[in-house]
Amino acid sequence: MKTESKIKIFLVDDDALFLKSLEIEFLIQADFDIQTFATGELCVERLEEQPDIIILDFHLDGITKNAMNGLETLDKIKIYNDKIPVIMLSSQDKIEVAIQCMHHHATDYVVKSETAFFRLKKIITSILHTQKIEKQLYWYMNKM
Repeated sequence: MKTESKIKIFLVDDDALFLKSLEIEFLIQADFDIQTFATGELCVERLEEQPDIIILDFHLDGITKNAMNGLETLDKIKIYNDKIPVIMLSSQDKIEVAIQCMHHHATDYVVKSETAFFRLKKIITSILHTQKIEKQLYWYMNKM
């Protein structure tokens, strides 16, 4: 987590309407640096910008049929930097999908619904709180 600037969140979804509504919600409700991507490939190309959190759709084949899906994108993100928290999104309310995401080292899984934004906000708050505690613990342990 970078302390000198806003929290940077990458939103990745091929559903343009959902992506825009999520972006607007985040910009209205919180002071984040939001970047949106319609494909996993575009997100992966920009990982050098060091996002603090990535919110990633499970299916990403709405624009290009041969596009990387969410799990393939998640794997590439984790290869690049396994410390980046990735929250998976899907319209599928199946436990098997959530388990599959966790096996690929997603931080959490959220079903797209009318409460998705509030759930995302809660998860992000938890991630940021945990990162703050880890940072303080690291500082304390190195001071001893």
